[in-house]
Amino acid sequence: MQTNFSQKQLSNERIAEAEAILRRCVHCGLCTATCPTYVLTGDERDSPRGRIYLIKDMLEDSAPASPEVQHHVDRCLSCLSCMSTCPSGVDYMHLIDFAREYIEQTGTRPWKERAMRRLLSEVVPHPDRFRFALKLAPLGRPWVKLLRRFGFDQAAAMIELAPAVLPPSPKYEGPGVAATEDERRARVIMLAGCAQQVLRPGINDSTIRLLARHGVDVIVSAGAGCCGALTYHLGDEAGAIEFAKRNVDAWWKDIENDGEPVDAIIVNASGCGTTVKDYGHLLRNEPDYADRAARISELARDVSEFIGKYDLGAPRRWSSLRVAYHSACSLQHGQQIKEVPRELLVKAGFSVVNIPEGHICCGSAGTYNIMQPEISSQLRDRKTKNIKRVKPDVVAAGNIGCITQLSTSLDVPIVHTVELLDWAFGGPVPLGLEDLSKFVSDVPEPSKRRVNDFIHA
Repeated sequence: MQTNFSQKQLSNERIAEAEAILRRCVHCGLCTATCPTYVLTGDERDSPRGRIYLIKDMLEDSAPASPEVQHHVDRCLSCLSCMSTCPSGVDYMHLIDFAREYIEQTGTRPWKERAMRRLLSEVVPHPDRFRFALKLAPLGRPWVKLLRRFGFDQAAAMIELAPAVLPPSPKYEGPGVAATEDERRARVIMLAGCAQQVLRPGINDSTIRLLARHGVDVIVSAGAGCCGALTYHLGDEAGAIEFAKRNVDAWWKDIENDGEPVDAIIVNASGCGTTVKDYGHLLRNEPDYADRAARISELARDVSEFIGKYDLGAPRRWSSLRVAYHSACSLQHGQQIKEVPRELLVKAGFSVVNIPEGHICCGSAGTYNIMQPEISSQLRDRKTKNIKRVKPDVVAAGNIGCITQLSTSLDVPIVHTVELLDWAFGGPVPLGLEDLSKFVSDVPEPSKRRVNDFIHA
């Protein structure tokens, strides 16, 4: 793509980086075939190629973000399906993130939208605040129709996404260490996350049990928290950097502890994993953090990616359950992890079926299902229809956002992939699958207890 930036503009590192990305685009349009918003709307401005043109014009003019640019950039899911498709290697992820930051700095928004974005960034990344907000959500349910009537669609969507009942507290609640009772094969740090540990704490419990049962000590570091993805995708890069710095500081203490090596940083929410793997880029201009952030990006692994390197042996339970695997966009496109989760489920004894249009987003995308409820619900219904076509007993996914999004419209349970693996290898029945346990048979286990109680720091 031809660009027309001045030398003065290119002296700005961010503009120079954006220009290098823009110039890789060759206008081929292959991205339009896999972009969820373009597939729905047919509007070129809602395709990656169209957004690239809008961003290019905005940056070249050094102009404040117009309502048109803001509208179409906001409608991008950051599913990154375009990056899997692009033959030219356009780094769309970093371009769209920069555009979001530029829009927040130069554009204007209606007060209702500003308030909602502020509410989300101040509540969701903080587990205690988020838990309290979810407890209040039932009070808002009777008012959903009224909220929509008066144009508060985003607030209505937020209330409808809240679970009717919060799950039980986690068994292994950090900070602390869950130590294996077997011979130790590895030592890892696990990101406990923010929204996930409130919405479905069983995911972290399953991760700890499964790893510790196979010789892996699991550390939840004191002081670690939200990865920063939520604020980053709302255009608040400075806020995301602060979250990332806090995690780097917290994890580095355990990485340097007594000289014991840390083999990986485990992330079991794929949206968070994509961000943590990008810490090296996000903190590249932070002198006190750049080197450590790059090392942390090297250590970051999705839980399926890490487990896929290990021989888990034969499962403790065998089932005839038919599992539809939903490949989260942040996993298949953001991290290019596509087959490993399916292979792990097959090895664990499940019958795994593929979902048609598996490359198309379910419409969750962090806070997208709140900020863009109309498009999000269309994508959710499309995904639900495709899942029903394969008639599964249960759906597995690797991201809490997808699980929350699809649970509102599916008539079969949806769980995290690691919860099914934990169950197959000796863990308890995942929440919501109690009625399916009759289809699962136990295999005798020579040793029953493989993980100590959580040792708090």
